[in-house]
Amino acid sequence: MRLGPVRSPQRRRGAALAAAPPGPLRDYLSAPFVDPGTRVDELPLLALDVETTGLDVQRDRVVAVGWVPVDGRSIDLSGAGRRVLGVRMDVGQSATVHGLTDDAIARGEVPIAVLEEILRVLRGRVLLAHHAAIEVGFLDAACRRVWGASFATPVVDTLALQRRVLAGRLEAHPELHPGELRLWAARERYGLPHYRAHEPLTDALACAELYLAQTSELSHRTRKPLSLKAIQHT
Repeated sequence: MRLGPVRSPQRRRGAALAAAPPGPLRDYLSAPFVDPGTRVDELPLLALDVETTGLDVQRDRVVAVGWVPVDGRSIDLSGAGRRVLGVRMDVGQSATVHGLTDDAIARGEVPIAVLEEILRVLRGRVLLAHHAAIEVGFLDAACRRVWGASFATPVVDTLALQRRVLAGRLEAHPELHPGELRLWAARERYGLPHYRAHEPLTDALACAELYLAQTSELSHRTRKPLSLKAIQHT
């Protein structure tokens, strides 16, 4: 299968903005994306984690989300948030992963209101996640359902950064390291504390802490400041 050219976040933003109706998605897309030349020490990000009923973005739904802002080299816990969404479907076996029961979901917040809140807090920031395709995929699917237009954002993926951190070792011993790309294994490399997995706010915090450690190491290796362009995931 032949793939088309990969479009930059700015090009994706332009295409999405042209299709977005007036409302929260258009307001979000109307704000300029962060300049790719912005240095990591000044970069505004939003570490985001979603918990879902499964991995099919068309069939499954987000049941909980957590986020925490990262401003340069600092994590802003005052801006952190966690929401449980009142989706109209059974959580099924996914409850064994995220621990949220049907009763908890029934008491959750209106999904559209949470989606609008995420767009507000993400505006003017770069989305930061571990294996970010999941977060981006579910946000895009939700925006398409609600507004009939796609979602776009610049992305930094700590899983992709971990590939860079381990690049030499993976080439020499590829059979030893597939698990080392996982969030908690990557954190162990830096001696970061262990949190309970699949809790969206602590997963977002864990991703933010890992990002700071990774970019510090990569900057030390290159002996020069990193920019968004150097670490951005496309």
